[in-house]
Amino acid sequence: MTTRAPVDAKAAVLVHSAPIAPDAVSVTGPDLSKVADVKSLLAAYQRIGFQATSLSNAVDIVQNMRRWRLSDEPLPDEPLEEIDHAARAATKCTIFLGFTSNLMSSGLREIIRFLVQHKHISAIVTTAGGIEEDFIKCLGKTYIADFSLDGADLRKKGLNRIGNLVVPNDNYCKFEDWVIPILDKMLEEQKASGEVWTPSKVIHRLGKEINHEESVYYWAYKNDIPVFCPALTDGSLGDMIYFHSYKSPGLIIDIVQDIRRLNDLSLKAKKAGMIILGGGVCKHQIANAMLFRNGADYAVYINTGQEFDGSDSGARPDEAVSWGKIKAGSQTVKHLKVYADATLVFPLLVAATFAQEIE
Repeated sequence: MTTRAPVDAKAAVLVHSAPIAPDAVSVTGPDLSKVADVKSLLAAYQRIGFQATSLSNAVDIVQNMRRWRLSDEPLPDEPLEEIDHAARAATKCTIFLGFTSNLMSSGLREIIRFLVQHKHISAIVTTAGGIEEDFIKCLGKTYIADFSLDGADLRKKGLNRIGNLVVPNDNYCKFEDWVIPILDKMLEEQKASGEVWTPSKVIHRLGKEINHEESVYYWAYKNDIPVFCPALTDGSLGDMIYFHSYKSPGLIIDIVQDIRRLNDLSLKAKKAGMIILGGGVCKHQIANAMLFRNGADYAVYINTGQEFDGSDSGARPDEAVSWGKIKAGSQTVKHLKVYADATLVFPLLVAATFAQEIE
């Protein structure tokens, strides 16, 4: 009877490891007795692994976006007395924020408002729901509910479900009462001046009209932060524009002026960063604008999409590098994707970056 393990089996199981690199980082979870704040907690995420490490790396990339100044770059080939050193020191990275409409329906609205109110970002790209839901929340509340609520029953009650949130349909009726008179004024002004509207000008005007400090777009109006919405008609706002076109035909909203404005903003940026929550139009519109400058310098994607179906929504940053939408050839990691629900991780990311002083 054999009393020792077979030699071949032992050799197969107990394979000797190659030497580990001296600078390799070991896996270690945070010692919560020593974690002082969210910033130190997110720093400790670096050594947890999986998406925790990705989130910690995203914090570093966003901080690099925030710290960069043109004065960090080599001086141009001009006489020193002709260089405006103060202007170089004041020139920051242009940060483009993109997000899908469901995130405005959620409590991330307040996180986004913080960024806009304090001028932490340079431009926004979102979809129609990402516009209207902000104004609608100024007129009525959205409520926490459940993913399993019966759709037919909710329809009878006039309640609209967004995941585990519900919005009373009366809120959209209030939105119609508010927005239609504004569209009337906009049409009058267009006829008087001959100048047509663009989606960004419409949003700027609505931000002015709402005059409500809880509104993201009120602060975008106050701080002159452009908001682009290529799919402006794909939501309740589109419904209102549709109804208005029968009541008072003639309102023109030109998307060509906006694509020029967005692409020019990218072209003129000395350094450009993308922070994109979700996928679809908002993700690609920003990334495509980066193509005109041969790619973004920094990029953080946060979404749950997968790349196996070839969708742009699920594509990793390296795919954008192949298109020239993110710069190639960097020696350090300046782009990544966090595979996560943005409502879980974006508040942490903002708390560890934009809510902190720049070191």
